[in-house]
Amino acid sequence: MIKLTAQDIIELFNQRSSTRYYDSSKKISDEDFHAILECARLSPSSVGSEPWKILVIQNKALRDKIKPFSWGMMNQLDNCSHMVVLLAKKNARYDSPFFVDVMTRKGLTEEQQQQALAKYKTLQENDMKLLESDRTLFDWCSKQTYIALANMLTGAAAMGIDSCPIEGFHYDLMNQTLAEEGLFDPNEYGVSVAATFGYRARDIAKKSRKTMDEIVTWVE
Repeated sequence: MIKLTAQDIIELFNQRSSTRYYDSSKKISDEDFHAILECARLSPSSVGSEPWKILVIQNKALRDKIKPFSWGMMNQLDNCSHMVVLLAKKNARYDSPFFVDVMTRKGLTEEQQQQALAKYKTLQENDMKLLESDRTLFDWCSKQTYIALANMLTGAAAMGIDSCPIEGFHYDLMNQTLAEEGLFDPNEYGVSVAATFGYRARDIAKKSRKTMDEIVTWVE
């Protein structure tokens, strides 16, 4: 197992910056981008649900179609090497076929499945109150996609690849456009977040960050 030092990790995060301008002449290799996708696939999620799908949008015509309502990546769509949209599962109730698949993937016995269902029900119904609305349940799944997203960004940075997470677009139009392309069933999934990847075309000024004391409270 490769072990990075604490300083290696901090330096990695110091080097990573949200990239708005990419060098269009530089493309990520298939091998490297597959590794970035693996970072998402291997990411943790609540109760191991993995409630995500990933669209890798390389088609120029489709990128041009979403550009008018994607103000947060208008320039990036022309110049980035790769662009992805992370989808979150809809209707991921504890008693849905989706969760049967989750338990099957875990290899649970019938008895273990019943015990797990009871825990999932308590989690969704009482502990987190996720069943109050379809939106509440979808937002819970959407949170999980951000874990996968963060791992993709960090994994890319570790390979010297730049990236930018993006929420700057019209969500209704993005959902409509991608669903009409037949890329997903809007009854089953919805757009959560997007990201671009490539190699920066210019230096990026460092942003001022909050201090550790401003964000961390120790309770001992």
